[in-house]
Amino acid sequence: MHQAEDGTRNDGGNAGATRRGVIKAGGLAAAAGALSLGAAGAAEAGGGSGGEGRVITRSFPATGQRLPVIGLGTFMTFDSLPGEHRPHVREVVREFWRAGGRVIDTSPLYGAAEENTGAAIDGFADRVFMNNKIWSTGEYLWDESHARRSLERSMERLSRRRPLDVVTCHNLVNVDVVLPLLHAWKKEGRIKHVGVTHHDLAYFDLLADWIERGALDSMQVRYSIRTRDAERRVLRAAADHGTAVMVNMPLEKGRLHEVVAGRPLPDFVDGLGIESWAEFFLKWVVSHPAVTCALPATSRPEHVAENVRAMRGELPDAGLRERMAAWMAELPGFDRIETAPWYPGRSYPGLVSRGQAAIMERSPWPARS
Repeated sequence: MHQAEDGTRNDGGNAGATRRGVIKAGGLAAAAGALSLGAAGAAEAGGGSGGEGRVITRSFPATGQRLPVIGLGTFMTFDSLPGEHRPHVREVVREFWRAGGRVIDTSPLYGAAEENTGAAIDGFADRVFMNNKIWSTGEYLWDESHARRSLERSMERLSRRRPLDVVTCHNLVNVDVVLPLLHAWKKEGRIKHVGVTHHDLAYFDLLADWIERGALDSMQVRYSIRTRDAERRVLRAAADHGTAVMVNMPLEKGRLHEVVAGRPLPDFVDGLGIESWAEFFLKWVVSHPAVTCALPATSRPEHVAENVRAMRGELPDAGLRERMAAWMAELPGFDRIETAPWYPGRSYPGLVSRGQAAIMERSPWPARS
């Protein structure tokens, strides 16, 4: 076992093969137990509790590169309106980086988030493991002009000199054209890795279909203690095909915290050194052996400090994961999270929300009471 330059501990083994093996041998629940306190948990965590110990990492299957299991999302939380000063973005990113976070997910689709991210990582942009997205192609079918310009703009906004680490087909939009294009860019050295994403449960089978076709380095999917649909097929497919799993919405856009507001943590997780609900929810997610990295988004430095604590200390085994999920299922409102609005009690003014409001004001669909 050796320690990387960024302070993470690497186990040096073939984690991709290991996770596939245990999932095939004992099913997802057994696999979670075998790895969460084995190769992917205790061995990488280096002991300690909560914010102590070394950073827990997972292997990016295509290369074996070790990545911290907690990353940073930017949708809505990093968006802004023209001329608006957003100092919190820099504070959030610097807190994330100081704590050992290395994976950031952004997109030109997220309004000003990409530009604000670029300003925040100025000076160390090429050291970030950067996930990005694309869904446009060009003026006509198989024309790549719009996509190429989008990539160029992303590189400029993010101050990148080396290729982006992962570029994904966002929400499988125009995937039959975008994915071959991404593979061409990878072959030409424009990007390093290729992937697909989706957060809508209705598309999970299609997402699994694309993973099972192979040739995907990474994928992004919604997965949380409340929304476990990805366990049915997507996570197994990713493990079988050596595809990295980046998790979006691990905190359900703040809705999980709404359910537990004012409640103390259950005593049975004391052994994990958990001090916040964010750690509770995130450790549950990243303890699944197929998960490479969770991507919670926040606009508050104190919240990112809670999030990154989840990548240190112990992770729950399979039995404890199920106990955590069962405990949550008994709470009022847990079964209604899916229908609750995102980010309860908060708003994120920006280009995306402004554009959405303008169109919805003009549109007769969907009907509003």
